[in-house]
Amino acid sequence: MKVDRLLGILTILTQKNKVKAKDLAERFEVSLRTIYRDIEDIGKAGIPIITYPGGDGGIGIEKGFTLDKSALTREEMQSILLGLKSLSSVMSNPSIRSLIAKLSPEPDRFISLKDEIIIDLASFYKNDLAPKIALLRDAILTRKAVRFEYYSKTGRTKRELEPYLITFKWSAWYVFGYCRLRDDFRLFKLSRLLHLEMTDDSFQFRDVPEESLNLDAFLSDPETKRYATLLLDRSLEYVAVDEYGPDSYEIIDHRILAKWDYVNEHEMVKTILGLGKGAKVLSPKSLADAVRKEAKIILKQYE
Repeated sequence: MKVDRLLGILTILTQKNKVKAKDLAERFEVSLRTIYRDIEDIGKAGIPIITYPGGDGGIGIEKGFTLDKSALTREEMQSILLGLKSLSSVMSNPSIRSLIAKLSPEPDRFISLKDEIIIDLASFYKNDLAPKIALLRDAILTRKAVRFEYYSKTGRTKRELEPYLITFKWSAWYVFGYCRLRDDFRLFKLSRLLHLEMTDDSFQFRDVPEESLNLDAFLSDPETKRYATLLLDRSLEYVAVDEYGPDSYEIIDHRILAKWDYVNEHEMVKTILGLGKGAKVLSPKSLADAVRKEAKIILKQYE
């Protein structure tokens, strides 16, 4: 659209002292004549345009001119670009890259050491993740149910889902929607979701109970939150900081005394076993017994 192109040109002119008309034409995939008409329209809007003749010439805005406060500041523009670049790490959407190119003074520089912050939302799963997000997004927009196989601690199940939204939480991607198998709203982790396909079955959005809108609750068990006291090797201090924060432990006699909360004993056992011989459960006894039982099962497999 012409308005989008005018805003893009204006943004570039406010970020660079001088730009060649040829470069603008290539950037926005239009003719030189169209660019010159756009520049004329920008001038008619009260923006003081200057043209520089010669081989090193170009188009610019008069020095000292500032846009109205309603225009985006440099910091605001950088925040927009940061969000767009983050989305481009998991979405193969040409419109996102096109918008980055229009807004960025250096369109080919998607990652640079000059950037203060770089967010890659794809982690190690970009090749698998991007197609899932694209398909789920289309399903949400067209109100089509999806089917897939899902892997959880209870095993593998086949599901049909009416997808409502895609969310990035707890360092992972999830899809939230109405699960027809469980006849209730559920949250599914995309990395555990395989053989995803869109169906021809349309659906209408249902009323979502207020308690289901609290996505954090889907990661909790109905058990009461409990606390584990552990004795850790000093070499595991980074784990304590990373998982529970610097206030979750204290140093005693060159070892770490940690107090960590948990709601799912099974998951906590896996966490402790993952720390190897550097971790020992002091309390509660039930958790220590569960770790011991699991360790014996593992040991028996190698006897």
